[in-house]
Amino acid sequence: MKKILALIALATSLVAEILTLSGTVISDNQKMITSRFMGFVTNVNVSEGDRVSRGQVLYTIDSREIDSAKRQAESALQMYENQYSNVVMNLERHKRLFEKDMVAKYKVEELELAEKNLKDMINIAKARLQEVENQYKYLIIKAPNSGVIISKNIKVGEMAIPGMPAIVLSDLSNLKIEIEIAEQDMKSIFIGKKVSINIPSLEIQTTGKISAIIPSSNPMTHTFKIKISIDKKNKNIYPGMYTTIGIEVK
Repeated sequence: MKKILALIALATSLVAEILTLSGTVISDNQKMITSRFMGFVTNVNVSEGDRVSRGQVLYTIDSREIDSAKRQAESALQMYENQYSNVVMNLERHKRLFEKDMVAKYKVEELELAEKNLKDMINIAKARLQEVENQYKYLIIKAPNSGVIISKNIKVGEMAIPGMPAIVLSDLSNLKIEIEIAEQDMKSIFIGKKVSINIPSLEIQTTGKISAIIPSSNPMTHTFKIKISIDKKNKNIYPGMYTTIGIEVK
């Protein structure tokens, strides 16, 4: 009888306990889209909920800021080119005079140095003008990847400000489930561990694997954030959905 009880106790101890936790579906590739330059929004091509493809134009802004920089760059280049033409013409004249011993050699050398310096300045001005012209492509803001527009904070006529999120793009092809797990249960957690997943609203029972352990504890609750990859089973799963996760713990 004692042996039977011992075997039962041993079998019971070997049965893993299932820890059930609440989680939320998130996109592991959510981007805040903003413009590089300040300008008025001239066109908005998307609305919240729209699915977009990589490279699709989301919105455009006007070119006033770049137009101004371009005019300045063109003006600087024109100034250096005019000065260079004058110096070259003056240098040729001084070379002829020097051959006749009518000007000092240092005068020719000064003009040669000025010619070299102006040639360098012209090259710099051309590079600056090309740099400014290349900036026009940043007035057309495109989707960096396919996904769904989950937030749109701009309208035509409003000012687009660099660093201020205009659109939030969520990649639905890269969904994860995020949970928080107590510190004392971390001993049973490791990358690649399989878990069971339940999404009640869709009546989905599926599986997943722990894909990331965020090594930063919440000091108030002493919990750690865990990310779980999910087998979507070709279902339309969206960020924000409620889930329950079953994890074997010892």
